Amino acid sequence: MASWNRYGSRMRELKMYTFVFLVCMVSVLQAAVKVSPLIEKVSEHKDFKKLLRTRTNVLVLYTKSATSGDSKLKLLSDVAQVIKGQGTIAWVNCGDSEGRKLCKKVKVDPSSKSGGADLLHYKDGTFHTEYNRPATYKSMVAFLKDPTGPPLWEENPDAEDVVHVETEKDFRKLLKREERPILMMFYAPWCGVCKRMQPVFQQAATETKGSYVLAGMNVHPAEFDGLKQEYNVKGYPTFCYFEKGKFLHHYENYGGTAKDIADWMKNPQPPQPKAPEVQWSETDSPVFHLTDDSLDGFLEEHPSALVMFYAPWCGHCKKMKPEYDEAAEYLNKDKNSPGVLAAVDTTIHKAVGERFKISGFPTVKYFEMGEEKFTLPHLRSKDKIIEFLQNPQAPPPPEQSWEDKPSSVSHLGMEDFREALKKKKHALVMFYAPWCPHCKNAVPHFTTAADLFKEDRKIAYAAVDCTKGPNQELCKQEGVEGYPTFNYYNYGKFAEKYNGERGEAGFIGFMRSLRGRDQGKRKDEL
Repeated sequence: MASWNRYGSRMRELKMYTFVFLVCMVSVLQAAVKVSPLIEKVSEHKDFKKLLRTRTNVLVLYTKSATSGDSKLKLLSDVAQVIKGQGTIAWVNCGDSEGRKLCKKVKVDPSSKSGGADLLHYKDGTFHTEYNRPATYKSMVAFLKDPTGPPLWEENPDAEDVVHVETEKDFRKLLKREERPILMMFYAPWCGVCKRMQPVFQQAATETKGSYVLAGMNVHPAEFDGLKQEYNVKGYPTFCYFEKGKFLHHYENYGGTAKDIADWMKNPQPPQPKAPEVQWSETDSPVFHLTDDSLDGFLEEHPSALVMFYAPWCGHCKKMKPEYDEAAEYLNKDKNSPGVLAAVDTTIHKAVGERFKISGFPTVKYFEMGEEKFTLPHLRSKDKIIEFLQNPQAPPPPEQSWEDKPSSVSHLGMEDFREALKKKKHALVMFYAPWCPHCKNAVPHFTTAADLFKEDRKIAYAAVDCTKGPNQELCKQEGVEGYPTFNYYNYGKFAEKYNGERGEAGFIGFMRSLRGRDQGKRKDEL
């Protein structure tokens, strides 16, 4: 009887162990199911080397076992969906025999890390950095879209007292539930003024904590266009003040300190009307200011003259004015001067602007005996201006423009933009300015991508020079606020802003992912 009891007891133990084993197996299988097919499982060293050779932006998760990275794999599966075509996520299990060899070769030991997992990033075929930003969906997506870019504002520990708002729904909820006054900073991550204001704003948030709410929201993506229109957000940053859910005023002291913001919150007042800017021609300027009527007579009287064609709102013109004034102080008042300096505001004197085909500002032209001789884009400083008039020489030949170079990029303007894009299923458009350094860096990569897809009639890589007169309005209509701006269009309709990598891999990967989606739809239909 006792032996029978022992036998029954062993059978129960065996059943229990079998049950535990099955539960563990189910857990392992469930964990495996969570992994997205977009995450590349790598175990051999040759495959790993090939991955780094063929992809330029790779985040690799190393785990000490098949299950030690479960939470990260689940998160990375979601991230992989969004960064498809812009980056690659791979997984190496250092716990199995092949994976162990690979981890040893690349000198990675995830068992030494908390949670038994390590995340490393590889860029252009080599190790770039250890991923040490927050293990959140938003941070990981932002990192893979721009691995060398700055962290998100909410990742800064000093910004913990700022309420970071992600969606329009969250924004509406905040307005509805919050009893305290709110100062909302609408910003764009790339905006220089925003970056300068963020430390001031977060300090003010800490100093006013409990009494007021200071919140930040990145509204640059196109999905927030309606919100921007509602609160008159025409530039970044825009600060909006709310009481009991109602918008009352804008705050416009961008040079303010944390104390300035805190004091303003105690007595919020609408912005004071700005005094109108004094026209350059009405200041005590030594420059000769000309009109449509006076230009020809002036050029007849002065056989050697430089004329600056400008617009009052133009930043480069404002920067050049003091240099031009100083040069005029010397040249226009000296009887033995080799030449004189004049200026024309072509936003008022439009006939002159049209006559000389002025399409960008400032444009400086040299006139001799009343005849136009040269356009001089390199004359911007006092010394260069004086030096030129002492010995007028033809400028060096201009660098060949992007439009004039043979490529598969379609250069569009106001007159053909809509019609050209209507015929293309997928069009990536680069809005640029020829003088912009970031644009110049992107041009060869964008051109290479266009050349790769030149045989595909459904695809277009197009470019718009926003400095050309008629195109300025087009660029404004398309929401261009900085250069370069990349917009994706589907049969001529704006679909989304492209914020991916500005190298060949980014431009090519983006289009490949769209074509891959097309092929997937075709298979589903079959």
